[in-house]
Amino acid sequence: MLELHKIYQYNFPTIIRFGIGVIKELAPYLKEQNIKQPLLVTDPVVAELFFFKNVLKEMKSLGLHPATYSAISKNPVKSDVLKGNEAYQEHQCDAIVGIGGGAAMDVARAIALSIHNRRDLFDYDDLIGGDQYITEPIPPFFTVPTTAGTGSEVGRSAIISEDDTKRKRILFHPSLIAKRVFADPALTFDLPAAVTAATGMDALTHNMEAYLAKGFHPMADGIALEGIRLITESLEKAVNQPDPESRSKMMIASLMGAVAFQKGLGVVHSLAHPLSTLLDMHHGLANALCLPYGMRFNIKGCEDRFVAIAQAMQLQEHSGEEVVQALFDLNRKIGLPARLSERGVQEEHLEKLSELALADFCHPNNPKPVTLEDFRRLYEFAI
Repeated sequence: MLELHKIYQYNFPTIIRFGIGVIKELAPYLKEQNIKQPLLVTDPVVAELFFFKNVLKEMKSLGLHPATYSAISKNPVKSDVLKGNEAYQEHQCDAIVGIGGGAAMDVARAIALSIHNRRDLFDYDDLIGGDQYITEPIPPFFTVPTTAGTGSEVGRSAIISEDDTKRKRILFHPSLIAKRVFADPALTFDLPAAVTAATGMDALTHNMEAYLAKGFHPMADGIALEGIRLITESLEKAVNQPDPESRSKMMIASLMGAVAFQKGLGVVHSLAHPLSTLLDMHHGLANALCLPYGMRFNIKGCEDRFVAIAQAMQLQEHSGEEVVQALFDLNRKIGLPARLSERGVQEEHLEKLSELALADFCHPNNPKPVTLEDFRRLYEFAI
């Protein structure tokens, strides 16, 4: 049972320090590790928050000389990483701390990759076998999540887009995992309801798609089902009547989703990614809007898996259609739209969106094949 006054440590897949107030451990820990000039990578909003400024103050009081890099796009691009590399070199840094949501984590991890691995950044694209070129050491790398969504704090990959085409590239290597994670639910207490809702649905999407992804990974399956249970029982409260318990459960479930999706993702992420690259839609919101439609697409042939999902969601009827309806209801209860058109998606966008979705790297792990026509039809349903 979760005791909110306690700090927990568990090691899966890396060392995780979890609990309200654990952010206070960051500066002393870096001091113990003999780190003197860390680069704190975050986004422009987090850089102005009280807790972040307090972290800088605590580091300086212990004799550290932190530098901040926050020039990060909402959907990170290659130039964000290159400028971050320049900041690291300019300030002669000796470690990297990613603080924020998925965008900050992705950029921080990509900067860490680029410090000693000097090829062009996209030479390391995992989809073209670029992981073989990641041979040089990664600087000490630590993460601090401020949202309960992507779970990137425990990830081993970074998704970075090309500046011009906005095509997403994936950088992956086991060495890119954070040496230690400081997961403090208190950092999410002041998040706006809309951000809590979108990031929470992102975490739910990770868990659901991981559970449905083809392939054999019973550990990921078990983690995903528990993540689904935690989110179902806590997200609505975390958005509408937030308290420490609901926020803590959401952060745990977010971490779990990121661990589980090492098994793979699927059609929902392939629908969502183009909405971010083409229309700059928040990734979590894009997943939330596409999740019911993608899940309905997957019901046939996966009926037994949907029974398990319905049980984890504690639904009265254990069926795929009941899961889909529950997802529509959840989006409504937490104030998210039901249709893509409510966020500016128009008929004229669907052809390009469908092409980008087909080219996406997630749907090959979907439990059933997805064609160009399928993507077009799903967007039409969702619009």
